[in-house]
Amino acid sequence: MPLPNPERSPSGSALATLSGVAARTPDGSPLFENLTLALGRERTGIVGRNGAGKTTLLRLIAGLDQPSEGDVTIAGGIGWLSQRGDPGPGETVADTLAVASGLARLERIVAGDGGADDLAEADWTLEDRIAEALADVGLTGLNLERATASLSGGEQTRLRLAALLLKAPDLLILDEPSNHLDAEGRAAIAALLGRWKGGAVVVSHDRALLRQMDRIVELSDLGVQVTGGNYDLYAERKAAQRAAAERELETAQRGVNAARREGRRVLERKARRDKAGRAFAARGSEPKILLGARAERAELTGARDRHIAERRTAEAETALVAARERVEQTRALDMAMPTTGLPAGRTVLMLDQVSVAVLGQTILGPISLRLRGPERVAVTGPNGAGKSTLLRLVAGDLEPTTGRIERAGPAALLDQEAAILQPDETLIDAFRRLNPEADLNAAQAALARFLFRNAAARRVVGTLSGGERLRGALACVLGGATPPQMLLLDEPTNHLDLESVMAVETALAAYDGALVVVSHDSDFLGAVGAARRIELRPCGSG
Repeated sequence: MPLPNPERSPSGSALATLSGVAARTPDGSPLFENLTLALGRERTGIVGRNGAGKTTLLRLIAGLDQPSEGDVTIAGGIGWLSQRGDPGPGETVADTLAVASGLARLERIVAGDGGADDLAEADWTLEDRIAEALADVGLTGLNLERATASLSGGEQTRLRLAALLLKAPDLLILDEPSNHLDAEGRAAIAALLGRWKGGAVVVSHDRALLRQMDRIVELSDLGVQVTGGNYDLYAERKAAQRAAAERELETAQRGVNAARREGRRVLERKARRDKAGRAFAARGSEPKILLGARAERAELTGARDRHIAERRTAEAETALVAARERVEQTRALDMAMPTTGLPAGRTVLMLDQVSVAVLGQTILGPISLRLRGPERVAVTGPNGAGKSTLLRLVAGDLEPTTGRIERAGPAALLDQEAAILQPDETLIDAFRRLNPEADLNAAQAALARFLFRNAAARRVVGTLSGGERLRGALACVLGGATPPQMLLLDEPTNHLDLESVMAVETALAAYDGALVVVSHDSDFLGAVGAARRIELRPCGSG
């Protein structure tokens, strides 16, 4: 894998240039402002929370949208790969590649039916270029007459990328290219970017892919920050910046506390002086004019001291506000995971030569598996190998055609859409539907442990981001009176931003039950401790 080169610079040969660019949501809320960036023949990764404006930025670079402020100048050909691209009715692989008419022209010429226009416009390199583009994305030998809709979602993504390669753009713009891809597909995308000679701008939460970048652009509440180097360098610098900002915030808070204590001492000293002055005046041993002068001096001294204390407090509070602005104003996603009480040696799952067949065709197995205690198992394999089918078997949603399954207790299955939650219900409604024994107070308390406090617990599921939806689903399945001792997760990180992914990793690492996780994200699997792997292969593939 080629090493990222932080020294590569687009200056002097920029393919796209953004000058003072700003973008806003339809209601006028700012996404980012005053962004100046030049994009050349390097690889740039775009990161940030869901809703930060990553896709908006890509659309501006591609020239698909106009900025609210500033200018975008495009000096090269752009190849845009969006997150989704549903094929039309009857669309074939050749149609998706936009080569059907060119191939038809060559066929007419070879058959002797080509006209003068065909001869003039024929591209005799087309077939070789198609084969090369398909090989570049790991789809060697794909039948061009095959219906695009018959391909898996990951294969369709790679096919659309091959279509871009055929156009030979100067700048590739990829929006979450590794979503829904299996390990082979992710490797194909990574290999392509590794040898890509043009420029590339990539929005992704795939840390393996981001490690191939030459620089990282982060969109956050603090604005836009550009970091030279790949993801690991970015993460290291970001951690150092956050630690420094947190130290500044702590120092500023101590300064405010000290200034407020000094202010209280000033008031207390004045009160003691006033009390002593009243007692002295009550004895009547001094002339009234002298008493008045003393009182005036005391009042002036007190006012001066109070003014100094108030000024110092105001300065300290201003420093505190500035320190807070340097720390992103979002609550850390620190979820309190309940204990399941699962003993270390207890068998929670046993599969004995289990298989599943549909219409006489085996689609999974036979497979045997035993899971003891809080073991963590990663289920991997290409798309279509039966990974989701295996999770449904373990969850009890599907019965095996052959073999035997034993479960020590119920398991909770969460897919990438968190489908156990209904789009039109609130989180409280979802919790009480899934935990009918819980009253309103118990539901609110459980949701609060997963950071859905007060009004947030009454949010409608359909309005939640991917990370919020997964967090809500975890709250609903783990917050009941008896948390399940086994969690089944199907591609849990597909729709999450990096911060949400890492928050879920931290939470699952603290979960004391068993985990069975379908994922192609090796960083995620390592973080949750899924050291044991089960590699599935499509039945009949050998």
